[in-house]
Amino acid sequence: MAISKKAGAKKAGAVSKPPPSKGASSKGGVAKADWREGFKKAQAGVSDMTLLSKVTNEAINDNLQKRFQNAEIYTYIGNVLISVNPFRDLGIYTEDILQSYRGKNRLEMTPHVFAIAEGAYYNMNAYKENQCVIISGESGAGKTEAAKRIMQYIAAVSGGSNSGIQDVKDMVLATNPLLESFGCAKTLRNNNSSRHGKYLEIMFNAHGEPIGANITNYLLEKNRVVQQIHDERNFHIFYQFTKAATATHRENYGIQGPEAYAYTANSQCLDVNGIDDHADFRETISAMNTIGLTADEQDNIFRMIAAILWIGNVQYVENQEGNAEISDPGVPDFVAYLLEVDAGNVTKALTQRIMETQRGGRRGSVYEVPLNPTQAAAARDALAKAIYNNMFDWIVERINQSMNPRTQSSNVIGVLDIYGFEIFDNNSFEQLCINYVNEKLQQIFIELTLKKEQEEYAYEQIQWTPIKYFNNKIVCDLIEEKRPPGIFSALNDACATAHADPTAADNSFIQRTGMLSSNPHFDSRGTKFLIKHYAGDVMYNVQGMTDKNKDSLLKDILDLVDSSTNSYLQKLFPDRPDPNSKKRPPTAGDRIKASANALVENLMRAQPSYIRTIKPNQNKSPTEYDSQAILHQIKYLGLQENIRVRRAGFAYRNTFEKMVERFYLLSPNTSYAGEYTWQGDARSGCERILTDTGIAREEWQMGVTKAFIKNPETLFALETMRDRYWHNMAMRIQRAYRNYLRYKEECARRIQRMWKNNKEGLQYIQLRDYGHQVLAGRKERRRFSLLGLRRFMGDYLDVGGANGKGGGSAEGQMLRQATGMAAGEAVAFSSRAQLLVSRLGRSSVRSPRFLILTDKAVYILVTQLVNKQVSTTCERRINLGAISAVGLSNLRDDWLVLNVNNAEEADPILHCYFKTELVTHLLQRTNGAINVIVSNSLEYSKKKGKKAQITFRKDETVQKDDVYKSSAVSVCSGEPANSVSRPAPKKKPGLVRPITQGKLLRAGGPSNANNKPKPRAIPRSTPTPAKLPGSGAAGTARPAAAVGSASAGAGVGATRSAPRPPPPPPAAVAPSEPQVARYKALYVFATENAGEMALDKDDVVEVTQKDETGSGWWLVKKNGVEGWAPSNYLELIVQAAPKPKAAPAPPVKRAAPVAPSATTASQRPAVAAKPAFGGAAAGVVQPKPVVKTTPAGGKPHERAAAVQADAAAAPVSVMPGLGAPGGFAAVLAKKKAENAAAAAAAGAGANGKGAGAPPAVAAKPVVAPKPAGSNGRAMPPPPPRR
Repeated sequence: MAISKKAGAKKAGAVSKPPPSKGASSKGGVAKADWREGFKKAQAGVSDMTLLSKVTNEAINDNLQKRFQNAEIYTYIGNVLISVNPFRDLGIYTEDILQSYRGKNRLEMTPHVFAIAEGAYYNMNAYKENQCVIISGESGAGKTEAAKRIMQYIAAVSGGSNSGIQDVKDMVLATNPLLESFGCAKTLRNNNSSRHGKYLEIMFNAHGEPIGANITNYLLEKNRVVQQIHDERNFHIFYQFTKAATATHRENYGIQGPEAYAYTANSQCLDVNGIDDHADFRETISAMNTIGLTADEQDNIFRMIAAILWIGNVQYVENQEGNAEISDPGVPDFVAYLLEVDAGNVTKALTQRIMETQRGGRRGSVYEVPLNPTQAAAARDALAKAIYNNMFDWIVERINQSMNPRTQSSNVIGVLDIYGFEIFDNNSFEQLCINYVNEKLQQIFIELTLKKEQEEYAYEQIQWTPIKYFNNKIVCDLIEEKRPPGIFSALNDACATAHADPTAADNSFIQRTGMLSSNPHFDSRGTKFLIKHYAGDVMYNVQGMTDKNKDSLLKDILDLVDSSTNSYLQKLFPDRPDPNSKKRPPTAGDRIKASANALVENLMRAQPSYIRTIKPNQNKSPTEYDSQAILHQIKYLGLQENIRVRRAGFAYRNTFEKMVERFYLLSPNTSYAGEYTWQGDARSGCERILTDTGIAREEWQMGVTKAFIKNPETLFALETMRDRYWHNMAMRIQRAYRNYLRYKEECARRIQRMWKNNKEGLQYIQLRDYGHQVLAGRKERRRFSLLGLRRFMGDYLDVGGANGKGGGSAEGQMLRQATGMAAGEAVAFSSRAQLLVSRLGRSSVRSPRFLILTDKAVYILVTQLVNKQVSTTCERRINLGAISAVGLSNLRDDWLVLNVNNAEEADPILHCYFKTELVTHLLQRTNGAINVIVSNSLEYSKKKGKKAQITFRKDETVQKDDVYKSSAVSVCSGEPANSVSRPAPKKKPGLVRPITQGKLLRAGGPSNANNKPKPRAIPRSTPTPAKLPGSGAAGTARPAAAVGSASAGAGVGATRSAPRPPPPPPAAVAPSEPQVARYKALYVFATENAGEMALDKDDVVEVTQKDETGSGWWLVKKNGVEGWAPSNYLELIVQAAPKPKAAPAPPVKRAAPVAPSATTASQRPAVAAKPAFGGAAAGVVQPKPVVKTTPAGGKPHERAAAVQADAAAAPVSVMPGLGAPGGFAAVLAKKKAENAAAAAAAGAGANGKGAGAPPAVAAKPVVAPKPAGSNGRAMPPPPPRR
């Protein structure tokens, strides 16, 4: 069963009325608030009874009663709507309320018939499937009203602006008053009871616009034309016409008031409270005009109505022979005038019967048999009923002609409004047919919601607990089966065997019903029989059933009609049974059975929506709630079983193919740019879609051929995502264009930045030199701090932007917002740092922080997980005036202590690679008021009232950065304390590279193709150099033949004794990197974490995988064991070309030419060490942590490196300029290569160890951490930037 649409999305192309803006006045200002908005109507009970805590019939009844008394007549059971007739106008069908349901799913709004209509309309457009709304319930429960509201909603929301579409809508709505006038009547239980059934199919084009409609009519209660019980009425049209007919009609057709006619006055009910026959007649005439009935057609309809009324006034008396005689001869004369027949023929047809005998198939004698008054009255009533019934069928057919679609329809929505279940004191053939059709509709409900659903779960192998229910198929078979014969078959047999005498036929039928006594739902009781229907036991009276089942007119009546000169009357009786035909004409039971089965077949081809109507009382009271009567309806409607199945079942299911077709856009694995790209089968594609959308696994199951979704909310979410897909695609295009604009702006900024840096770079150098004076030769330096290109850029995290007061990068703005600093507060310095965090009972640890210095305070920010989300908050704010001193050690470490004039708070101990720059900015902002303490033992306030010390000592075994343990920092020796920055190297022109990194830019420039399907690489084999003849060594090229050699131009008779000059030596071959690269370790590398490869100097390893992301870690193999090693500790071993084979000795002894030696070490290409960090240009710090990818298959898992306040997190190693292409690392590598080449030329390193040891002034190169996620080592941020 289809479920209505997703949350919040509206039908594309639909023209909706804009919602009224709350608080806006007509003048554009803000209106006064309305106090009524604070008082919302309290909801009674539960709006969806699947939420009942206790599922019993009594609990259902109690919930419906609470809602009824609160004027809430609609309640859901899943997607089934329960409607309780309020017997009053609740004002819930206004245009505003109708528009509020437009484009909404049923969970967004309160239960309403408009929600069912919206669901059917949306599902038809979305899934391109026919829909039907099945409205069921007993007589007077509100089925017709619900059908009218369904049509009202569809006509309002179905779009279409041209006149043809609007005409179809108007005609669809006009069918309601027209068919109500001719097909509805006032009964004891319902003032507007449908005395016929209709199935309206509205046809739509591919755009969801109505283009036509078709009505199928079922079993008009024509007996009501001639007879009604006390306090009931005939069909509405008779009272409308007799009360509101025009003067012309009154004069031409002799129309008087309803009290003047037997067919309208005998029941003694001429007026009904709440029914205005005059207004209804005007509406009927308007509907006829809308449908397109011409004036002649309307006159003929009213002529036939007048004829029926006057036929009813034909009264009989018994003459002396006991035969019928018309008491007033003027009445049949006027009837003859209306029917346009001979008056004598009318009298003859209404008082006599023509009998014809046949012998051997030949026509025999013809007899005129007079009728007694009872028989004559039956003939009279048969004529009236036949005219009205055929006229009603003609009106329906005429409506269908007007609404016939001019173009091909795509889908339909059907609305079934049929008579409800009836139980009267005297139930006859009409009630049997009506209740039979209701049994068939109940069977559809059972088949689709109870039986078929459970069978489908079993077939699809879905986990399911079966639920018991009553299947009424046994009752349907009791009525309609042929073998064993059912009630209809027994009726037909009785009519065939005793067709001349109705009483004999009835007795024959009673005898035949005795064969049905074995059926537990049938009980024969003399001249009556009882059927146990799903809605209750009904006692039927056999008298007159066979005659009603024959439903045939006497030959006299048919001859009378044939003699009429009125063409309209002739159309009403198009077919006459052939008297010579041996085939039995279809009976009324045959026709209703065929119609019911055709209806069921039609409904089963559509996706149904259900409205179950309930009648609250038998008195049509708007306040009375008859609990016992409603409890009975709850039971026979099977609401309890429906709730149980719905609670345990799945709200939506569809085949894998249709699921993929509908939702393939939601997964990047099944679609790209709106195209279907899945190569697998539909089942795996469906499973991939449901997985990629993030739906919980318990919300869906995969069957054999279908996918099942448990809750409608899940389907609504899928529909919402699907509708948002195209919006997202549009936003992606917009985002790409904005990115292109940002790209252009970024290019301009870089040009401007380069100019500003070159123009005003002196101030950064001056600030750096001032930092040297601050330390005043009291602290050893790190060599990276003394590089010539080192600048004190300050705001490395771009918190302050260009002017230092905002407008920086996205992360910078986030950090600024997290600090809560004022708008005018200027940022002087920002960087990542580490804070020494105390732990109870254990040693303190370093934890990552963001450090920001402004002209007013120092901010320390921390990133933490809050409710499973990364959140950055300001941990501490220290006013600059509260800092009394800054403590540093005299060694090369990066620690500093901020002594705060606040005894209540601890002094922060920070580890920052830009410590000198930080202290310099602090002194600048405080005009030197802060005392700078340099000592190997620093005192700080650990907590309130407790002092502590941190000591510093030299330890040459520490290979990397300083090591903190137990209030002591160990660090190796650094540059001398009196060192100053080296001169800035001269700039060399470099290659122009495209901008692929930078703020607001994606990798790859303005266009990002990361989501595009990557083409598969074509495998190519590596060419193998040809072997030298006679040599087993590979990789040496064949010597080239000398120009002008004997082999090139020697003749046949060339002198063999002539000495051949020796061949020239082979050309030197450039060394090629072997298929498995071999590298030599330049330094000793001690491992810290699992997965790393320990190296000794001069170890030879094979590099099996290079990390192309620029993280600086390579996967190497040594002695068959693999591990990760820093790439800047390795140097490629360049294999020298083998010496060529010595030339053969010539005939004349002389000195052989000296062959060139192998390529010397000085001629080998210098291999620069890999930069420790990949990233942007020198001096740039990216605003976000760099995300690196790692090789697959046993290598570190890919993840984003989020810096969090984790005590176990490794320190973030960052040095300015380190790892940038063309930056300081490249300069050092080149310098190292030049030194190695010079040493090789001087004869040193003959064994290939030309790299040598690092210079004495420099510490061991900083080892770049492995890719993010490896052994828990954090990803380092890129170098700082401006």
